[in-house]
Amino acid sequence: MKTIDCRGLACPQPVMETKKALEKKGAEEILVLVDNPSSRENVRRFVENQGFRVTMTEEKGIFALRIKKGESNAIEKGAEERTGPAAGLVIFIDSDTIGRGAEELGKILMRSFLQTLGASEVKPQKIIFLNSGVKLACEGSEVFEDLKELSGEGVEILSCGTCLDFFGLKKKLMVGKASNMYEILNSLNQAEKVIKI
Repeated sequence: MKTIDCRGLACPQPVMETKKALEKKGAEEILVLVDNPSSRENVRRFVENQGFRVTMTEEKGIFALRIKKGESNAIEKGAEERTGPAAGLVIFIDSDTIGRGAEELGKILMRSFLQTLGASEVKPQKIIFLNSGVKLACEGSEVFEDLKELSGEGVEILSCGTCLDFFGLKKKLMVGKASNMYEILNSLNQAEKVIKI
C-alpha cells in the first residue's frame, strides 16, 4: 500500500496529490494522510466522486484515508474523452485576485483556482484576461507555470493588449498572446458557456 503524506499542504494540494497517486498503475490501495478536516473532506469527496471506496480514521489530529481502487478505475475509464480543452467553454478573468476583501486571500484563491483548473480533466477552450487579470500571464506571476501547462494542453490564453499597455506589461507577457477587444468579444459571443471569475 502506497502512503501519500499531505500533512501541512494547503488546498488543493492534497486532492491533486491523491489524484496523481490514483492515476498511477500498480497500487490497489492508497493511504492519504492529512492534518485538517477541510483537506479530509475535500479528498473524501474527490475519491467518492471518482467511484472509489474510502475509509477514514483519526489519531491525534491526523486523518488517514484508506482508498481502495477496486476493479474499476473511474479515472482511467473514458479519460481520453474527458481530457483536453472543452469546446465552447471560455473562462473570463478580470482581476489578479478572486472575491472582495483581503487582497492576500484573493491572490491565494486565484492561485488555488488555476492550479485546480490545471489538474482538472476538463479544460476550457480559452482563458481571457482583462484589467489586472493580465498580470497573471506576465513575468513574475505566481501562476505562470500553471498557465504554461494549460497552454501546453491546448488552452488558448488571451490577454487584453490595452490592459497590458496600461500596466506597462506588454513586453513582460510570458504565456499566451496579446489580444484586442474585437477578438475577445468574438470569443465571448461564440462561446457555448462563459465562466467569469
